[in-house]
Amino acid sequence: MSYLIIAVFLTAAAASIPIAHAILVAALAAAATSDRVPLDILVQTMVQQVQSFPLIAIPFFMLTGSLMMGGKLGEALIGTLTALIGRFHGGPGQVGVLSSTIFGGVSGSAVADASAIGSLMIPWQKRLGYPPAFSAATLAAAATIDILIPPSIPMILFALSSGASIAALFVAGIVPGLLMCGGFMAVCWWVGKRRNFPRETAPFNVAAFLKHLLYASPALLLPALIIVFLRFGVATPTEVAVLSTLYASVVSALIYKDLSLARLNKAVMDAGLSTGVVLLVIMASAAIGWLLTFDQMPNGIVNWAKENLSEPWLVILLMNLLMLVCGMFIDLPAAVLLLTPVFVPLAKSIGMDLTQLGIMMTVNLAIGLYTPPVGTTLFITSSLAKVKVGETVRELGPFYLVAFSVLLLVSYVPASILK
Repeated sequence: MSYLIIAVFLTAAAASIPIAHAILVAALAAAATSDRVPLDILVQTMVQQVQSFPLIAIPFFMLTGSLMMGGKLGEALIGTLTALIGRFHGGPGQVGVLSSTIFGGVSGSAVADASAIGSLMIPWQKRLGYPPAFSAATLAAAATIDILIPPSIPMILFALSSGASIAALFVAGIVPGLLMCGGFMAVCWWVGKRRNFPRETAPFNVAAFLKHLLYASPALLLPALIIVFLRFGVATPTEVAVLSTLYASVVSALIYKDLSLARLNKAVMDAGLSTGVVLLVIMASAAIGWLLTFDQMPNGIVNWAKENLSEPWLVILLMNLLMLVCGMFIDLPAAVLLLTPVFVPLAKSIGMDLTQLGIMMTVNLAIGLYTPPVGTTLFITSSLAKVKVGETVRELGPFYLVAFSVLLLVSYVPASILK
């Protein structure tokens, strides 16, 4: 049955059927061709998977991101960072990386980051004369920092499927997220200097910088509050998500005064539609996960690994390779939900902490977001920059080097992320 599920899913995906529907088709095909599957339990599993309190955090974090970055605050944030580092080599690119990192402490969605930051940054960089393909590459890679810096929607989904602690995952994601940020900024500086990219020519003005910083301070304060609340147990991740939305609403309405009913309606609709897609993927993936477990596929993989891979580092290498390949072809939420039931038993068999597995999976699948053929952030930023995807990919080499370096650290030095 497991092989039938995989074959039907790959066929449906190759036929350009949406991932959630492809997963459902594969589950239905397996259930319909087997007289061993109790259909009532299968349906109950699908419904129960979305009856989870932690899932409430997803729409609220999405709504927070829309409220915070959809108005004047996004422009204020970019103005602050431009005044600080825009004059350095690769400065405009570094501004994009830092903007994505800070936005990562608000929304938890790489796609939202690529759309929001890209729509603000790319036109500005093009006006400076910055190469559009490099702008697209920088923002496609930097947008994935969003799912490492807490909050992170993929980490919430992993915790839902594995039983790991959401708070522990959020805290563990800070170090790899900051390392990715520093590495990407170094790439921007090195490439900008080597190729003499244009940059801001105005000298550093302390007064202008402090003015921008004061105006953007609400944006800079929210990520810090989220981390403090989670780290010290002030509130649960779901409560933090609700508080973040309340904070974003108050700031937009009272400080920036740009929260109109039309913008609020659009933000709510966007968050609702995005959440609906995620929940459909969760339900479909729950069915697949249950069927694979029912068919004892995870146990089979564990037994095969024990028989053929003698060292834990080889098992970790195998998991990384499988995650990277899956991330290149499957949307991130679906990949997390499909791979988690398979890899949790394998990780436990070598004594790997589930928090480490969650971070390792998130970094792997983040790389897939800007890797062809189905790189979501890659296509978004290339479209915004109006360049061919191939041109963007040619600029991504140094960014891949940084990302794989962080992946190796997370995979083989667990002390770097676990407290």
